[in-house]
Amino acid sequence: MTHDLLIVGAGPAGISTAVEARDAGLPPSRIVVLEKGPLHSYAIRKFYPDEKRVDAVYKGIPAVCEGRVCIVDGTKQQTLDFIDQTIKQWEVDVRYDEGVDSIARMDDGCFEVRTPKATYVARVVVVAIGILGKPNVPDYKIPRNELRGRVHFDVTSEKLQGERALVMGGGDSAADFAHYLVSKGFHVDLSYRKAELSRMNQINLADMQGIAAAGGLEFLMPTDVTRLEVDSGRPRAVFAQIDPRTYDHVVYALGGSTPAGFLQSTGIDLKGGEPTLGEGGQTNVRGLFLAGDLTVGKKGGSIISAFNSGVFTMRVILREQLLGEATPAVARAP
Repeated sequence: MTHDLLIVGAGPAGISTAVEARDAGLPPSRIVVLEKGPLHSYAIRKFYPDEKRVDAVYKGIPAVCEGRVCIVDGTKQQTLDFIDQTIKQWEVDVRYDEGVDSIARMDDGCFEVRTPKATYVARVVVVAIGILGKPNVPDYKIPRNELRGRVHFDVTSEKLQGERALVMGGGDSAADFAHYLVSKGFHVDLSYRKAELSRMNQINLADMQGIAAAGGLEFLMPTDVTRLEVDSGRPRAVFAQIDPRTYDHVVYALGGSTPAGFLQSTGIDLKGGEPTLGEGGQTNVRGLFLAGDLTVGKKGGSIISAFNSGVFTMRVILREQLLGEATPAVARAP
């Protein structure tokens, strides 16, 4: 069977893309979403602490919904529940635990998409994977075996016990992790290589300053961790600027990285490690689009901007690729 639309990634951008296709008249049987995780929005589930607020406005950027899927300010769980309901309402066919190994354009213009479970053929492919799924790692080697259960790239996958923790990073993820750890009784040191937290939104910055004033957090800025050592089974952070400190846990919040290797394997051109894109996330490979985090780069975006990304992508797809297959509802898309 040839699908009209195959979407890689069941996060906000991927689900929005599928919903816009359904709204335009494409039947459920002609659309498939492949998700490598066991649930939709897996990156949100894994990397967002439970107490994290999900705001419509992100970093002060106005958030105006462009399509059928939209959220208001709420909790992490409310957002996940809403996306779950959206999938059911629009009959989106999401196939979980099915990561994509390869995407190749065939001579007839369709795409062959291979997974460990099956091979799919699709007229149009949208890659809507996030950058959070592959966190950046430090340049030095981490003694993982000796520090098993002590070094983390998120703080939600296991219950952490102890008194002192080090969070490395200066963005919103670092703030989320630090807030979570303090709420669990940890005293947190926040290490950042710059003197100011310019990457953090104002809400999180005020939160960190308030926690520091209350004695739950200490800013270590500017500091650089040059290596991790083992101190009686605990991580000992060696800094370039201050004396070493030993912690119960160390958490890296260094941001995500664009999966350049995977994108290049599909034939997508990259410039400076980032994909070069046209309108609606169109890549240089006709019929192959990017949506969501991959279209905004390392600066990130809100969940609403991810929803809107799917809208913009589908407008171009319907206009240039699938117009003949959709109902007159397409006329609503400018």
